Amino acid sequence: KGDDDKKEVKEEEKKEEKKEGEGAGEEKKEGEGAAAESASGLQILDKEKQQTNEENEDILFKDRAKLWRFVSDSKEWKERGTGEVKLLQDRDTKKIRLLMRREKTLKICANHYVEPKVELKEHSGSSRAWLWTAIGDFTDGEAKTEIFAMRFSDADAAKKYKVAYDEAREAMSKLQSEK
Repeated sequence: KGDDDKKEVKEEEKKEEKKEGEGAGEEKKEGEGAAAESASGLQILDKEKQQTNEENEDILFKDRAKLWRFVSDSKEWKERGTGEVKLLQDRDTKKIRLLMRREKTLKICANHYVEPKVELKEHSGSSRAWLWTAIGDFTDGEAKTEIFAMRFSDADAAKKYKVAYDEAREAMSKLQSEK
């Protein structure tokens, strides 16, 4: 009878250890993969090991902004999100794209190449907002033409974006004329 009690105690201890190891706060040790699993079964990705497809690109511009897109059916502006907008140049092809991800979720809210013919226009007379038409925006996984409006925190940030965007347009124009 005493041996049976000892076996039950050992099994109980093993179960407890197993439960403790499954907690949401558990940290994965090196070599165990890039993701931890939470109690709800969702994977928590390690930010350092995530691939963003930006690894082979140089950042030409980066700042925080708020983005809207115009919905022609309802004739209204819909907010796409707030986050970092970047102008990225591919190291191999030298093509430049605009990429914007929402804060916190990092979901893409704008993703298209800078087109030489597409100019930024002032939005509603605001010195800190720009309007443009994106040809072939891939935010939703397929190329769509979208009308975007972007507002920066101040006029100075908006001017810096305009300068960087115009330089990117010029670089893309030279790239296209070389073909």
